[in-house]
Amino acid sequence: MKAVVKARPGYDNVELLDLEEPQVYGDRVKIKVAYSGICGSDIHSFKGEYANIKTPVTLGHEFSGVVVEVGPDVKNVKIGDRVTSETTFETCEECIYCASKDYNLCPSRKGIGTQVNGSFAEYVLSREESVHVLPESVSLLAASLTEPLACCVHAALEKTTIEPSDKVLIIGPGPMGLLLAQVVKSQGATVIMTGIEKDKERLEFAQKLGVDRTVNVQAESLKDVIMEMTEGYGVDKGFDCSGFMPAVNDALPLLKKKATFVQLGIFAKKFNEMDQETIIQREIAYVGTRSQKPSAWVTSLELLAAGKVDTEVLITKIVGLGEFHEGIEDLMAGKEIKVAVDSSKL
Repeated sequence: MKAVVKARPGYDNVELLDLEEPQVYGDRVKIKVAYSGICGSDIHSFKGEYANIKTPVTLGHEFSGVVVEVGPDVKNVKIGDRVTSETTFETCEECIYCASKDYNLCPSRKGIGTQVNGSFAEYVLSREESVHVLPESVSLLAASLTEPLACCVHAALEKTTIEPSDKVLIIGPGPMGLLLAQVVKSQGATVIMTGIEKDKERLEFAQKLGVDRTVNVQAESLKDVIMEMTEGYGVDKGFDCSGFMPAVNDALPLLKKKATFVQLGIFAKKFNEMDQETIIQREIAYVGTRSQKPSAWVTSLELLAAGKVDTEVLITKIVGLGEFHEGIEDLMAGKEIKVAVDSSKL
């Protein structure tokens, strides 16, 4: 089968190779891949910046497809099922995090597309527990973005809660910000999204998705907008999807006292200068969120089936396996919002 493989460490070193098809065993499910989304972490892997990746490995972890074979211990998933899958391929099954199904925190976790072969291929293996059968109303293309949607559900609905009365600030109109905005709107809250001049088109797109107010922070005062919309108190919840520390520091004083701020975006540096004084004086709960857990996938598919979130609209380009470089380069250049790889095409 054809597969897009990160052959060795360093910048690029990504090749389209012929690999043997994966073989099922135990509780493993073999999936004929339909679509895979190119993620921001794939870009980090492409650039050689992602330390967790174990080369050589087939990239890709946001995907959908059809089950073509199951292992002898598989109980519920059937051949022919339309599915998506969590990225968790293997855990220790012994730690306290596995006991609570916080697989994203298991220290021995192995992930699809990083430690084991991923979905930029014709076929991929997953464990049955990680596989989710799609509702009939959810297309394979839409389902290929269940993983990033589950990350947003975990951040907004599991690491905190969203009330209909909440005023919510989201920093960054990238794919995660646009998905997160839809999750927040599904709870009836008011969303304010920020970006900069180069994000103008994405901010306009965000308004079409239902974002209540967009702010180009290089053109108008975010403080003035938020204080006007919140009677001077500040927003109830804040989410950073940018990984840009100055933007976070600008936002912290604009949170209501006792508000919650959730960090989704990954910073370029491990250590950063943060406005900790504001966190202390305003009693802000600053929360980290990592990846997702099984419960977030269930909620994500419910939101997709109910039409409360549209993932397909974010996919602005589809490429074949042999066109992976074109797709990821367009993403890095900011030409597309989200690129999907069609595994049936070269």
